[in-house]
Amino acid sequence: MVKFFMLILLIVFLPCKLCLSDSTLSSSEVTTVINKVESIKPIKVKVIESDIVLALIDVESAGNDSAYNSSEDAVGCLQIRPIMIREVNRVLKKLDEDRRFEIKDRWDRSKSIEIFTIWRTYHHPDSDNETISRNWNGGPDGYKKESTVKYWKKVKGRLDVSK
Repeated sequence: MVKFFMLILLIVFLPCKLCLSDSTLSSSEVTTVINKVESIKPIKVKVIESDIVLALIDVESAGNDSAYNSSEDAVGCLQIRPIMIREVNRVLKKLDEDRRFEIKDRWDRSKSIEIFTIWRTYHHPDSDNETISRNWNGGPDGYKKESTVKYWKKVKGRLDVSK
């Protein structure tokens, strides 16, 4: 009975939670951002289902673009740390791209989604949602860490609700 009640709460309040802020992007806006990233060459961006992006945003920040975790210096809707900015800029340089992200871009939802998409496309072109989620949370070997199992369950729960 408790599980049923929790499911009803998630079904009713999760969509509301994702739409609380004017800065929340709709699925079509997420797709627009992803398409923008696709124009970066030579990266061949595989279209990412917006559900994984929205699920990660909900788990990371409950949709709050101003979320800040001072203990990790994690910022924005996807809780991006400075090391991720450095990694994505390294990838862009390796691919001979002129574009670079700045530390302040973590506060911008569209740029955060672009950062995630570049990281995911380069490091996880064929990975499943579990591997992507666990590595987003736990770093390059996140999929091997016991500490990321609970995180994956949260993301999976958001994905299951969105179906």
